Amino acid sequence: MIQYEAMEEFAGVLPVMGSLAGLDFGDKTIGVAISDRLRSVATPNMTIRRVKFTVDAAALIKLLAEREVVGIVLGLPRNMDGSEGPRVQATRAFARNLSRLTPLPLAYWDERLSTVAAERALIEADMSRERRKELIDHVAASYILQGALDRLAHIKRSASLG
Repeated sequence: MIQYEAMEEFAGVLPVMGSLAGLDFGDKTIGVAISDRLRSVATPNMTIRRVKFTVDAAALIKLLAEREVVGIVLGLPRNMDGSEGPRVQATRAFARNLSRLTPLPLAYWDERLSTVAAERALIEADMSRERRKELIDHVAASYILQGALDRLAHIKRSASLG
């Protein structure tokens, strides 16, 4: 697995069609969202309760294969000032370990405020606190993935115009 900081580089290695997975990596869970094959819409999929890396990765890789995913977008939880703290280090370590198990390309996406936006959307949908807790991680993953999908669409449009 090759990891990309720039979406332009990531876009360059992706096949024309195929689903992408968005991941919201947390201390206790991994939220997962999957796009359609045309990469226009991110859909919340599931939350993997973290046990240990090998178990978590096996569950994730199985899902990615079942959904025929061609690339991964991993939320990078930067601090509000843009700096990288311990959560970013843990996320990058997860990506490094995952890269040993799958050839899929991976791009990082700045996920600042994705969980806040997901929480707000669930509150607006009048969900109970308990139901929000069940859904928040994979809804946050869909915000991460949708942001990346929108950026990839912009890159594609710009390339076709230029």
